[in-house]
Order: sequence, then structure tokens, then C-alpha cells
Amino acid sequence: EIAQCLVGSEMCIRDRYNYTNFEKQINTVLAHQSSELSNVQFPDISSIDSCISSSEDLLRKLGYSIDSSHTMPCKQKQKVMVLPTWEALCLEAEHHVGTGCELEDIFTAEELNDNSDAVRLLNEEYSDLHKLDKYDIAISALAGLVSAAVDILLVGIPQKGPDGLSAGTLANYVRAYFEKKFPEDEMKKLANSKESKVPFDAQDNRNTKEYVQGLSAYYHRLLSLGHDPVLGFIVGVFDIMTGRMTTIDKAGKVVSQVMENYSDRTESNLFAALAKQIIHFKSDITTSMGLPAPLMGLFNLLQFGSIGEEEQTIAEIVQGMYYEGYDFIHFCSLSLPVMITEVIVRLGYAAKRIKEGHTVKESIPVSLNRDKHPKLATMLFIAHAGATAANAGKIYFTQNPMSINYPQWVAFAKYSYSQLKWAVISKPDAQNAYVLGKINEELSRVIDSTNALFDDFGKDYIVVME
Repeated sequence: EIAQCLVGSEMCIRDRYNYTNFEKQINTVLAHQSSELSNVQFPDISSIDSCISSSEDLLRKLGYSIDSSHTMPCKQKQKVMVLPTWEALCLEAEHHVGTGCELEDIFTAEELNDNSDAVRLLNEEYSDLHKLDKYDIAISALAGLVSAAVDILLVGIPQKGPDGLSAGTLANYVRAYFEKKFPEDEMKKLANSKESKVPFDAQDNRNTKEYVQGLSAYYHRLLSLGHDPVLGFIVGVFDIMTGRMTTIDKAGKVVSQVMENYSDRTESNLFAALAKQIIHFKSDITTSMGLPAPLMGLFNLLQFGSIGEEEQTIAEIVQGMYYEGYDFIHFCSLSLPVMITEVIVRLGYAAKRIKEGHTVKESIPVSLNRDKHPKLATMLFIAHAGATAANAGKIYFTQNPMSINYPQWVAFAKYSYSQLKWAVISKPDAQNAYVLGKINEELSRVIDSTNALFDDFGKDYIVVME
């Protein structure tokens, strides 16, 4: 049984790892012991019970009383069992069978086929853990469809009108919520206060030493990396502490320069600089040309492409999108369909897990660890792929870059990378570990059983190691 478990493990790892010297020794010893066992001639004891019974009957006829409960004690001298060392076993085995033994040599073709079938079944068992059923696919498809419907019908495309920006019902609600939380009058007062003044807020080139192409009241927040909702916490804080302004201009040129006229806007303390950065974000969030979407300023580096009738570059397309109202608030509106996808998939997954008999704790769909939640990451990938495909169709039919759901494409890229990495790199190793783990569990049970048998057999012996 130990050999069968070992050959199962060997079938899993043969193509991935080389034999170690110890494994070769094990193969040699097992081959020798198997050969020795096959040569052992065991006596035929099939008739021993009938012989004992006939002997007892004869003794009774002769007048003897047979009482098995009153046997005479027989004091026996305890025997000694000498166990050879591993080195001695190896030398003996090598003397009889050589050193080129393969573990499969001690099995018949039928036994090897049985081992192969067992390994195959374990691989199928692992695949079944990660295989989506019709309910998993239905949950993913529903999430993608609902997300796409919300994006198309409720978020819409922002357009400038006499009353400012407007889009779909949901997008308008989100913008109104921001305007209510950050009233225009209060934000103007905050923008004029010393606490919100930062060195990277120059609106034109009058205060710059190095010319920044495109720097204006309309585009300065898109060009200045300090205004980026993500990069601002790194680049913006750095600029506040060093009195600089870091920009990527309309031509894609990166410029970082000291703003001498804004030297009174600096902070030497990190936490004070961080607080100033947050206050400045707050003052800009609801302005007519508000904060750009996260990382949007980096698209100024993409000075290539020939898109549309005007043959614009990617950078020019993004600059136009920002001018038309594709700002941080609209990014938040676009994030809601993505969040809906996450909520539907995760809640559906949790409900299905609970119905299948798992505990609530085991079904909480937060972690994407595939050992704990085998199907969740794949379901999210399918849902986001469907929502992204719908958004791609929306872009194609409208021929309007403003219809791009930026957060959705970011989510799709994230889950695509995760799924590709899993399928190509992680899954083969995880599957191999799963199969080996199952085989090792069986091997441990066999070894424990063998040890118990040896302990029972050796209780009447004095065991001595050579």
C-alpha cells in the first residue's frame, strides 16, 4: 500500500522534479523487499482448525478433560528482534537488485493502470471544485447585464448645457449629492483661504519658470499631477513640501519646477502637507472644471494614435473628454455599475454556498483566495467581462469616447490579469499540490496502520537497532 501511494505521487511529480538520491534508495529497497516477499513460501494452514478439533475429540474419548480456561502458564524467554540500519538495507538491496530500479517495476500493468486512474480521478475532483455550474454562470450573466443596463440607462453620457453638466438620472443624482455636500459658496471661501493654497495650482504660465504647454484655467488640473485623486497623495504632497509643480503638458512633456512666487504655500511637515492636499482637493471637487478622474493626467503621455475624423491622438481624446465633463464626479457615477456587479456576484455566490450546506462564515464572499472560494474570482471575471463587452458595444454605436466606462475597464483588466495568471501559472501548481496532498493523506494512514501493526507484533520482542 505504501508503494502504491508512492507510485501515485511519483506519477504527479515525475515531469516536474528530478529524483533525489533518497528516493532512488527507497525505490531500490522496495524492489528488493518485493522480490523477497514473492519468494517466501507460506505453509498451508487451511486444514489446521479441523486437525485441532479432531485431536480434541480424541482426547475426550480417552477420558481427558479439555478446559481452555485453565491452561498451564509457560514462561518463555523473550526473543530479540534486530533491525538493520537504513544503510545496511540499501547495501543489501543494491547487492541483489542493483541501483537502477524504478518504482513501477514492482507493480503489474493492471496495478499501474489503477494508479493512473486514481490520479486522474483526483485531478477531475480538483477541476470539479472550480468548474462553474449553470447557477454560477446565471449569477455572473445577471450581474453583467444589470451593470450594463445601469451604465447605459441611468449613468449616460455627460453633456454641457445652460444649467451645467447633465447625464443620466443616476449620474445627475451623484453630482447633485456632491454639490450638496460641498456647496459652491463654501468651496469658494475655502479656495481663497491660506489653508488650501498649494504651489502646484498655477493656472497659467505667468508664474512658471519653464513653459508648460496648455496650462490654463481649463486644463491646469488635468496637467498638474498634484490634482490627480490618486497621484496627488504622492506627487502633490511632495510638491507642497518642496514648493514645486509637477506637470505633464499637452505635448506629453514632464516638467517639475520650483514655483518661486508660491513659496508661502509650502509645508515642511509631512502631516501638514497631507492635510493641505486634502483641503485643496475638497475646494476643487465641485468646480466647473473639477478634479480629473484618477490617473487621467498620465494619458497626456500617450502622444500617438489617429482616432476619428480629426485623427486625434489618445492624449487629445482624453483632454477633450475632460473638457466636456469627464471628471472625478463622473468617475464616481461610473463606478456604481461596477459596484453593482460586485454586489450581485458576491451575494449570489454566498447565498448559493449557504444553500449547499456551507456555514455563513465559510460563505462570506470577501476573500478571492481560490482555496477558500474556488469559483468566486472566475464568476467575477465573467460578470465584468460581460459588462465590459456591453460598454464596448456602447462605445462602438455612439462613436463617442465620453461613453467609455473607465472604472469598468480597470476592473476588467484587473480580473483578466488575475484569471490569466491563475489559468497559466497558479492552477497547475495548485492542482498538483491538491493531488499530492490527497495521496500523502492516504500514505499517512497506511504508515500509521503499518506502525500499529509493527508495535503489536513487536510487543513480545526486545527490539534492537544495529
